[in-house]
Amino acid sequence: MLNSSFAQKGKVVSALNFKEAGKLEQAFKTIQTTIDKNNEKSAKSINWPRTWEVRGEIYQAVFHSKDEKIKALSTDPLTEALNSYKRALELDTKNKFSKSVKIKLTLLNNDFQDQAVEAYNLENYSKALVSFEQILEINNLPLFKTDNLMSIDTAIIYNAGMMALKTDDSDKAVRYFREAARHGYNGATTYLWLSRAYEQKKDTINASESLKQGFEKYPENNELLSNMIQLYLNMDRKEEAMHFLELAISREPDKAVYYLAMGNLLDKNHDNENAIISYEKAIELDTDLFMGYFNLGVIYYNEGVQLFESAKNIPSDDSASYEKVIKEVDKYWEKSLPFMEKCYELNPEDAATVESIKSLYYRLNQMDKYNAIQKNSTK
Repeated sequence: MLNSSFAQKGKVVSALNFKEAGKLEQAFKTIQTTIDKNNEKSAKSINWPRTWEVRGEIYQAVFHSKDEKIKALSTDPLTEALNSYKRALELDTKNKFSKSVKIKLTLLNNDFQDQAVEAYNLENYSKALVSFEQILEINNLPLFKTDNLMSIDTAIIYNAGMMALKTDDSDKAVRYFREAARHGYNGATTYLWLSRAYEQKKDTINASESLKQGFEKYPENNELLSNMIQLYLNMDRKEEAMHFLELAISREPDKAVYYLAMGNLLDKNHDNENAIISYEKAIELDTDLFMGYFNLGVIYYNEGVQLFESAKNIPSDDSASYEKVIKEVDKYWEKSLPFMEKCYELNPEDAATVESIKSLYYRLNQMDKYNAIQKNSTK
């Protein structure tokens, strides 16, 4: 039995020697025999920590090999290496091999980082996520935690969150971003991504709370502020949206989109007078802001339509009153027209603009322009 034991342990040494000599295929085949449960002789080597340590080294070498034949030996060599080192630690009850395994795990950590970056560049986000998680798994092994050799790697936690988000694993994304935020990693940006992860879960309550928490910590961050405003607008929480819009405008009074958003809110509250003021300020600041012109055109157009509908209630024998109202209607539509014409200039392919401008030309009896745009829209 002793001879058998030494023979099998000798095979572990042989496998290591093959690996050191660059004969990886032989190293691979040899180390596999030492853990083969169907091989009676492996009973002495399969529970020896050093067997698994060497196996881990060989799989790492397979990962680093440029030889396609060697690479074909394993589809996931780094995972096999990690599992081997973990098994070595489990079997190492007398703590004889922990120092050497720790060194190899540290190197393996670097390999996983390289693999994660490569997977990300190839847009294989699932593999990148697994690689980042395996780094975290190594960092959390008792071997490293006891002596704080590796502090909390917040960059890896954050990157795991990013990959989880890209693979639509919103639960993991939330978990990783919350942990990164707890450690203050990447400041306000982490809260932005945390909110995005909650939105991916269709959890707008926690999405808004995450932005609010981030804004409390980083009150000068305008990106958090903008995202909060947009989310509150999407949730139709008008009071909060208005509050933060006013704050945003006080900070960045030359940002047209804030006035556009303010106009939208006022528009929804049927405060046309102040909505018009906001939209006019928006297009003053950004002369190519399509939605600013469009919304102004719509307000005037709709006011004309409402007045036109009211004219239907005027008695048929009161033509003077009817004509007076129709003149007011035309004034609204004449106010709407230049804004819609500007929209058409900015985006002649927009279907809503084309239909609106055609309607205005027709109602204002500008038939030459109506026929021209009708001809263009049917090409």
